[in-house]
Amino acid sequence: MLCAAVSCGKNAKIDYLALVNKENKLPDGWEDRLETVTVKNSIGDDVEVEKKAYGAYLKLKEELAAEGVTVDLDSARRSVAAQQRIWDDFTEKYGEVYTKRTVATPGYSEHHTGLALDLYLIIDGKDVIENEDMIVYTDIWAKIHAKLADHGFILRYLEGKEAITGYGYEPWHIRYVDSRDIAKEITEKGITLEEYLGKLPVGNVAPPEAALTRRSYEEIII
Repeated sequence: MLCAAVSCGKNAKIDYLALVNKENKLPDGWEDRLETVTVKNSIGDDVEVEKKAYGAYLKLKEELAAEGVTVDLDSARRSVAAQQRIWDDFTEKYGEVYTKRTVATPGYSEHHTGLALDLYLIIDGKDVIENEDMIVYTDIWAKIHAKLADHGFILRYLEGKEAITGYGYEPWHIRYVDSRDIAKEITEKGITLEEYLGKLPVGNVAPPEAALTRRSYEEIII
């Protein structure tokens, strides 16, 4: 359900292929140019999404619903300031070492773009939100992934690509690239956005083993 539209700043367009990861920061001025909508999900939380990505998501959601698969948005855009607050809170509670293992550095989270969407499942009328509960529904995720490219989305964090993306496999984390052709190419080749753009990591970005196996929202905030 659409709650409110938030138009942010200038008319300059954003780059829908912008790469934001552990080595590439959110482009300067991005938050000033971004146009978003804020929506309320089935559990009553507000979620902010880039405007065009949200339109594509609604079409994806409708198509999935026609096949008996119900999804909703758990999270999308998180501002740099919000990420900084999370970083500071975790550092105070758990220390810098733990924070670096589990929280994306402020300015380097793909969620800053508003183009990264985390989905959750609704099964038999019940919200399935926790990562460790969702990940077991492999057949449902396969149906979802099969439709992503038709709506300009890619699966962002692929299994076996942790050394490139810097994150473990996340079937719920999708990324809008605003092009069916590009999304189809990336999906059919089984490659990451980094590989498509020819921007492989320079250093070692592979997540620690703990980050690959610990799945709760409170533990890994990318």
